[in-house]
Amino acid sequence: MREWKKWGIKEIKDGDGEWPVRLKTIKPPVKKLYYRGDWDNKIFENCLAVVGSRKMTNYGESVVEKILPMVVQAGVTIVSGFMYGVDSKAHQVCLDYGGKTIAVFGSGLDELTPASNDKLYSEILASGGLVMSEYESKEKARRWMFPQRNRIVAGLSQATLVIEGGEKSGTLITAKLTLGQGKKVLAVPGPVGASQAVATNDLIKKGAVLVTSGEDILKVMSQGSELAFSGPSTDSSSLRSGLKGVPSRTDLIRKRIVEELQRESLDMDELARKLKMGVVELAQKLSELQLKGLVAERGGKYTTQGYEP
Repeated sequence: MREWKKWGIKEIKDGDGEWPVRLKTIKPPVKKLYYRGDWDNKIFENCLAVVGSRKMTNYGESVVEKILPMVVQAGVTIVSGFMYGVDSKAHQVCLDYGGKTIAVFGSGLDELTPASNDKLYSEILASGGLVMSEYESKEKARRWMFPQRNRIVAGLSQATLVIEGGEKSGTLITAKLTLGQGKKVLAVPGPVGASQAVATNDLIKKGAVLVTSGEDILKVMSQGSELAFSGPSTDSSSLRSGLKGVPSRTDLIRKRIVEELQRESLDMDELARKLKMGVVELAQKLSELQLKGLVAERGGKYTTQGYEP
């Protein structure tokens, strides 16, 4: 075991050309990161933080399995804290669906916490992902390090998705840090009365974006989740489309998608190349067209269903 040790530990500092842009403004500032893996700035382009209870329920596990695959397949990097429960499940589902994930440790990179994640550690690196920490390699995990670590999890990401959490859950710290960084908090509603649903249901009551599907998440990310948090969002494109005689950007994109699919059936990657669009935005638009019954997916390829542009 401990196959992950064959990857050497490297370091990167604030001010280096490859330093992630989103980390430049978080507080307290991060001055240096130690990491294992192949550093490629593309991994930071579209990132979603996924956090939740260490005491994950069957419901929480099913939520991760249901909503993350579409997000991962759209090219979004999953960022989490590598701990028990929701963290580990989010990393694993990302890997299962061919995605890349970033694990931010609350200890040094040679101090495996939890020990049960030995295989997961190696799989993240073998898949082209990263593990990172601001602590020296032999630094053992201490309680205060995890809240400190959470500002990096939130900082690397465009938005934070909260799956489950109790009344005093540590996930609320990450949610608060996310809001403090001017980003969106997304939350999955849980069963009324369930102890592990208290945090998410309360976040939704306070204005977090309620999500129940991968489509919901991609929609928020495509809108630009770096905007200041102000409760449930209003889609400005739908307001613009109400102006008589002025087609919105969203309308024009939908028209282009349909026109391409009327010529031939295409998978998402092929369609993204033809339209010169990012897969995150394209996935959201395809989902909208599917909900309207204008586009269908068959065998991994998209086709039109009797739409007249």
